[in-house]
Amino acid sequence: MIQPAKRLDTVQEYYFSKKLREVRNLVAAGKPIINMGIGSPDLLPSAEVLSAIANSLQDATAHKYQSYQGLPELRNAISSFYNNKFAVHTNPDDEVLPLMGSKEGIMHISMAFLNKGDKVLIPNPGYPTYTSVTKLVGSEPLFYNLDQANNWQPNLDEIENKLFSDDLTDVKIMWVNYPHMPTGANGTLETYKELVAFGKKHNILIVNDNPYSFILNDNPTSILQVEGAKETALELNSLSKTFAMAGWRVGMLLGNSNLINQVLKVKSNMDSGMFYGIQKGAIEALQISEDWYTNQNKIYKERRALIWQLADKLNTTYDKNASGMFVWAKIPEGKKSEEVTDFVLYEKDIFITPGTVFGSQGEGYIRFSLCVDSETIKKAIARL
Repeated sequence: MIQPAKRLDTVQEYYFSKKLREVRNLVAAGKPIINMGIGSPDLLPSAEVLSAIANSLQDATAHKYQSYQGLPELRNAISSFYNNKFAVHTNPDDEVLPLMGSKEGIMHISMAFLNKGDKVLIPNPGYPTYTSVTKLVGSEPLFYNLDQANNWQPNLDEIENKLFSDDLTDVKIMWVNYPHMPTGANGTLETYKELVAFGKKHNILIVNDNPYSFILNDNPTSILQVEGAKETALELNSLSKTFAMAGWRVGMLLGNSNLINQVLKVKSNMDSGMFYGIQKGAIEALQISEDWYTNQNKIYKERRALIWQLADKLNTTYDKNASGMFVWAKIPEGKKSEEVTDFVLYEKDIFITPGTVFGSQGEGYIRFSLCVDSETIKKAIARL
């Protein structure tokens, strides 16, 4: 029997891949499951975006291999977007790299900068892919705890002086993610300044994963706004959430040209360029009017108010100032996250994510997605 690579011993199938298969089986068995587990936008992209991809299909170069760096017009659009939204200036020629989704970027960055045995600082709770990719490339995850008492911000003094003081020389990358998934906590410029200083001091690449800035957030920020950030930081972003284009797989990486070029070395050996039409649609999305953000957030605000009602039915508490497309809710003391979500799934036919998916610090919490229309949320409220 052909044996799998040893690296697969270090990881499990992605939680949502496995759990959604179970949910589909329940639906096939006749269960009326309401899926509030994943952040897959159910809204349509804008009409302008859809027209852009449709109109591009007759272009002479539409169906050829594309540049590994993406169309110059796409890099220009990304650079202009960051300038307009964050006052961050980048050179579109060599400081911007389009990606086939930011998840691709997590793998490419890890392959570009990590050797076997290197260590990586990973938030707990946090996006599980940071851990999986770290293990797949043979590096070691070091988890730094985030907690509600500190508004889910990293405690760098604790990391530096108590937790990993002996190990920091081996740390190559630190993953941060603001607005934070799953909690919805916003990063502050003060946090970013501290992270940049920390990265410079210890020669650590700080990577901020920033796909939720424009959803229910009045103050979008970027780590690249900090003076000197490009010396030690990269930022990932994505069109998936903001522009309801998750299935299109369009992401971006921004930072100094040397760091970007190392990632390009990996990427250029892994794919043959993003489909032309998708790039054309992405360009249109990045140039869209403010009405798009206003209308999208109006819908999410209405849904969030209903999700809060649903969360109240489960006697949970939550932060009404959180951003992003989830509600992160603390369950009553003495209860376990998976016990609550399993009860709701098997007894009430509602799929909610247990906080433990995102790490041990997620115990005692559950996560609701806003990617469900208001009428469906009302049905879920009625079931409880």
